[in-house]
Amino acid sequence: MTPEVLGLLLIGCMLFAIFIGFPISFTLIFLGFVFGYIGFGDLVFYLMTFQFSSVMLEQTLAAVPLFIFMGILMEQAGLMERLFQAVQLMLSRVRGALFIAVLFVSTIFAAATGIVGASVTILGIMAAKTMNRSKYDVKLAAGTITAGGTLGILIPPSIMLVVMGPILEVPVTDLFAAAVIPGFLLAFLYTGYALLRCYLNPELGPVLPEEERAESMGHVFAEFCKGLVPPAALVFSALGSILFGLATPTEGAGMGAAGALLLTLAYRKLTWKGMQDALVKTLEISTLILFLVAASNFFGAVFSRLGTPTMLTEYLLMLDLSPMLILFLIMALIFLLGWPLEWVPIVLIIIPILLPLIDQLGFNLTWFGILVAVNLQTAWLSPPVALSAYFLKGVVPEWDLRDIYIGMMQFMVIQVFGLLLIIFFPQIALWLPGVIYGN
Repeated sequence: MTPEVLGLLLIGCMLFAIFIGFPISFTLIFLGFVFGYIGFGDLVFYLMTFQFSSVMLEQTLAAVPLFIFMGILMEQAGLMERLFQAVQLMLSRVRGALFIAVLFVSTIFAAATGIVGASVTILGIMAAKTMNRSKYDVKLAAGTITAGGTLGILIPPSIMLVVMGPILEVPVTDLFAAAVIPGFLLAFLYTGYALLRCYLNPELGPVLPEEERAESMGHVFAEFCKGLVPPAALVFSALGSILFGLATPTEGAGMGAAGALLLTLAYRKLTWKGMQDALVKTLEISTLILFLVAASNFFGAVFSRLGTPTMLTEYLLMLDLSPMLILFLIMALIFLLGWPLEWVPIVLIIIPILLPLIDQLGFNLTWFGILVAVNLQTAWLSPPVALSAYFLKGVVPEWDLRDIYIGMMQFMVIQVFGLLLIIFFPQIALWLPGVIYGN
């Protein structure tokens, strides 16, 4: 058996093991060892040492636990609830006001945390009861909450972009800058769709009842500023320092974590129990991601040394397909894999396999990284495995899962439309990095 065919068998075994429920990290290490030893002998032990060492020395990945800690503290600070209520009252006479409030708050929260599960859960807790009381359409409400919650996977400081940078060998700062406009574009598309539906059918999002409106708009505006200014200042200080080259991603993440700690303290939400829970959650999530990064790095090195990526690249290039058609095939593959898998194995396992082909086709890697991010965001809205649906169902049990699915799929179509816009108009992603960094 040739090494290239052995690599194909390795991928088959890996997918089979993951789909039947084996732990991903240990599966990758075990299969890498076994197939590496069969393919090139004792060299596999040295390869593992080198790959694990290179991951541990990657300074950019130190930003992962810091951004996670920042997000968890921002969740505890309770700023999101205050901002949501203020936006809701400011727009109380507008049809679909709660849809606008959910999407506005989710966009701000995505920029402050980057944690999808937390965003969907908190949005569901905050908005669902008010939406039910105001007789909003359940399907559109569920779609708005889940779609808004998934913005955290794309809008910086996205944990996924931090992890993806070293894999694509693209500066994380470039990916952050490239994700800003696509992220806000999708938020705008979501809002436009919800408002259009409410304009055509006012019963989907009626105005708030008179008794729930604010008596003093001055008080509402003050609450809005108190809810918006602190997280906005935190995001600008952390993310702005990274984008404009004043700090590395790790340094910016440290600033963000320190700022979130001060905000939580200022709002008197910091308790010893809360701090302990935040640290434990940060440790759990960071360990899961970083150990998987190291395991997939080793697995990818074994797979690459077997020569299978080169063989697949040459085969696809021999088919004489247009580069754009190959890109659509790659996007379709990532979209389908996003149904059963989370972003972590796709970014860490599948993307390195596809990378030689992307290099050969000459695509801009920053643009490609954003396409992958938007595509994986779509996967969070794709039944039957869409995790966003289960996060929402967990906090709003009275909503039928079928209605949640129908609502999500409406926004999944919008998401696909947004992905196509970025494919056909690359400057949506590349304009801002070009302006900031001149490349």
